Amino acid sequence: INVATANNRIRIPSRKLLAAQLEAAAALGAKGLVVHGGHVTAGVDPQVGFDNWRKVFERLERPVPILIENTAGGGNAMARKLERIARLWDALDGFDVGFCLDTCHAHAAGEELLGLVDRVKSITGRIDLVHCNDSRDEFDSGADRHANLGAGRIDPELLLQVCRAADAPIVVETPAAGQAADVAFLRERLGT
Repeated sequence: INVATANNRIRIPSRKLLAAQLEAAAALGAKGLVVHGGHVTAGVDPQVGFDNWRKVFERLERPVPILIENTAGGGNAMARKLERIARLWDALDGFDVGFCLDTCHAHAAGEELLGLVDRVKSITGRIDLVHCNDSRDEFDSGADRHANLGAGRIDPELLLQVCRAADAPIVVETPAAGQAADVAFLRERLGT
């Protein structure tokens, strides 16, 4: 789904898919629907993408909240860097927009995790969900490759700090082989 793009052959089907997924999420009793911010192609003013997101909120029924998730890569991404997230939130001013913070994506995007929750909340006013994932790749790599907690490039203490500060539900999207250990690690150290 890429509702930000200027390409009608991608944007229009993306809006239809988003509408269908919102309805399906509501039918399942989901608390929200996580969606990446999308991107515009090289040479297209990012404002086009922000305006396209506003049109989504103006035109689509939202039976469950949309939680926009930060993304790992893409120079033309709407939600990779905090500066772009701020512009997206400005474009969506007046609408109830949720935010999903992915730790692997933030690391890969070159956003320091120390103090990140406060920086995000100063923009979005909230964090509704944390995707707590380690990263297989280096800081600012742009690569979205999740690792089990403690097996990647992010200090597990930083991951715990983000989870504590966010004070939001947590989901791990780590490789299946170590996922149970990741959940146990978080429960033990966060007391949940």
